[in-house]
Amino acid sequence: MSMIKRHRWSITLAVFLVACFVVLQEVAVRRAQALSNDTYQELDTFASVLAIVQKNYVEPVSTKRLIDGAISGMLASLDPHSAYLTPDLYRDLEVETRGSFGGLGIEITIKNGALTVVAPIEDTPAYRAGLKAGDQIIKIDDDFTKDMSLTEAVKRMRGPKGSKIKLTLHRNNVPELFTVTLARDVIKIQSVKSKTLDGGYGYLRVTTFQENTGEGVEKAINEFEAKDHGKLKGIVFDLRDNPGGLLNQAVKVSDDFLDGGLIVYTQGREENQQQKYFSHKKKDFVDYPMVVLVNGGSASASEIVAGALQDQKRAVILGTQTFGKGSVQTILPLGDHSALALTTARYYTPTGRSIQAVGITPDVDVEPPKETIASLTQQGAEFDENPEIHESDLPHHFQNGQKKNDKNPAAGESMAPAPGSEKGGKGPGAKGAKAKDEKDVQLDRAISILKHWNTFKLQLAKGESQPVVSTAEGDSAKSKGD
Repeated sequence: MSMIKRHRWSITLAVFLVACFVVLQEVAVRRAQALSNDTYQELDTFASVLAIVQKNYVEPVSTKRLIDGAISGMLASLDPHSAYLTPDLYRDLEVETRGSFGGLGIEITIKNGALTVVAPIEDTPAYRAGLKAGDQIIKIDDDFTKDMSLTEAVKRMRGPKGSKIKLTLHRNNVPELFTVTLARDVIKIQSVKSKTLDGGYGYLRVTTFQENTGEGVEKAINEFEAKDHGKLKGIVFDLRDNPGGLLNQAVKVSDDFLDGGLIVYTQGREENQQQKYFSHKKKDFVDYPMVVLVNGGSASASEIVAGALQDQKRAVILGTQTFGKGSVQTILPLGDHSALALTTARYYTPTGRSIQAVGITPDVDVEPPKETIASLTQQGAEFDENPEIHESDLPHHFQNGQKKNDKNPAAGESMAPAPGSEKGGKGPGAKGAKAKDEKDVQLDRAISILKHWNTFKLQLAKGESQPVVSTAEGDSAKSKGD
């Protein structure tokens, strides 16, 4: 009897294992069917290229290096914001969104083929060195950034606290390249700052949208209201040089200033990328006067907030055209602790505007003072007298096979400069000299609008295309209208 039971058990186990094998096989077939024949042909080509490179390249190269490079190149070919994050970069990103990381305090992107500053973050080495939105980074130390990926550029800018780095920059309306030297630091971002302006108006600045930014804004608003016995005369909300950050925090901050209605919506290929975000109705909502300051360094989450407040006629937007980043990136972790930062959707303002590559056009256009060579040299900038690009300047160039102490370089190669020598000469100003404090014409204009709020709103309500607000200096502000 026991022999029969054991036999039946063996048969049952065998049938179970066969069933499992069939199920797994079907799953494997389904996964395989998800890829087209064309994809398999391309993957076969990729494998052939990989084998040829490993066999014939002038120097030995590891499979991992080639695969990582292929993944990075694949994502970089899509758009400037999609990227492959190595485990180290992924960890840095996680730390950065919590408001503390090491480096220069600068947001960068690839724009028109050049490594470009989106915005320096306030109270960081990049901000103190005078970097501005739109600056093109031509060299990092002595290496040209031509064809350098975003991830590699970020990696080069990170380093131990106190270590020095040189950035060679091109700035619009400045005829020459100039170099600034920065000391890396541990970047601890205070994302929300506030103070009371003359006349009793509140000034609220958000430098980046990170965890708890929404709570910081709510706290600042409550403090303003407490000072004014529950009533606010008006607020200047400064989003200049704010490179963006977390979408949920942008939504939360927008909600603080709105009384219901759509804030932003996203559209992508997948159903979970079709999202709408709304403001909540408030019991005791006060529509106090509000001016939002923006510039070319206001990007992404900053543009979401500015666009929502503009479309809902909640605030006047003042400054210059914003950066124009209207896409959403999703972080997709991989099994080896690396991740993909992949563009998965576009976002739209409440009226259906996509600001991708366009930006938010301010209601009142106010340009800052033009930069001059004299002002740059006062900040310690050095001007590059020999900006030519050579083979040895290009990223990933391979060596000529000679040892560093060989006296005769190979034909076509030049000797490296002697230690301590510099290519560029200093500008006429003393390095490290402080430039005179510039007058903040945009903030002054914002305060003037708040002082004449009723007149300004009346002109806009009448549909006048260019309402004028007089300032204490006798200037006038012209609006682009709606």
